[in-house]
Amino acid sequence: MTTLYSYFRSSASYRVRIALNLKGLGFDTIPVHLLNQGGEQFLPQFAELNPHSLVPVLAHEGRHLTQSLAILEYLEERFPMPSLLPGNALARSRIRALALDIACEIHPLNNLRVLRYLKHQLGVDEDQKNAWIQHWIKLGFSALELQLAADATRGHFCVGDTPTMADCCLVPQLFNARRFEVDMAPYPTLVAIESACNALPAFQLAHPAQQPDAA
Repeated sequence: MTTLYSYFRSSASYRVRIALNLKGLGFDTIPVHLLNQGGEQFLPQFAELNPHSLVPVLAHEGRHLTQSLAILEYLEERFPMPSLLPGNALARSRIRALALDIACEIHPLNNLRVLRYLKHQLGVDEDQKNAWIQHWIKLGFSALELQLAADATRGHFCVGDTPTMADCCLVPQLFNARRFEVDMAPYPTLVAIESACNALPAFQLAHPAQQPDAA
């Protein structure tokens, strides 16, 4: 049995849901609400699964796997088809770089625990917090837009004409950007890739609104 400990709006959980769906792997969801009771991720029973108190956690074959990109790499190695890292070594490097640009350069600066620190420890008000979020997303999106618009290897998706690990990361980040009212007009390439992804059932089923804990 495969079980995903997930929060419906978590970008990292969203990535893993997409990958599982693309691989055709059925899974059960155990919701971990990041706001209830001060954050269910801090409860002792979840901390036993992941001492970092972060989602997602993937339970598979008696093991508990953490960190969304490490989980995607595990799924790729364990279930290689359809591939999230197709092509030669150069193509795979390009896919990984795009995924890391999103997962390591954009997303962490807007993660819930960072936003909580800004608000509760540094006294940042709601407008300042939203300005912070929008600044880092726009900075990252501007670079991605330039990169992908000029990349001859881009097809309907980030790299080529099949969805890859990069697309698993891109779509949740665009969802997150819209939550915080980032204007997407300057990023037509990103939006076009998102549209191609969201036409696929694997992405539709992974959408936050389709999750059992959606509120």
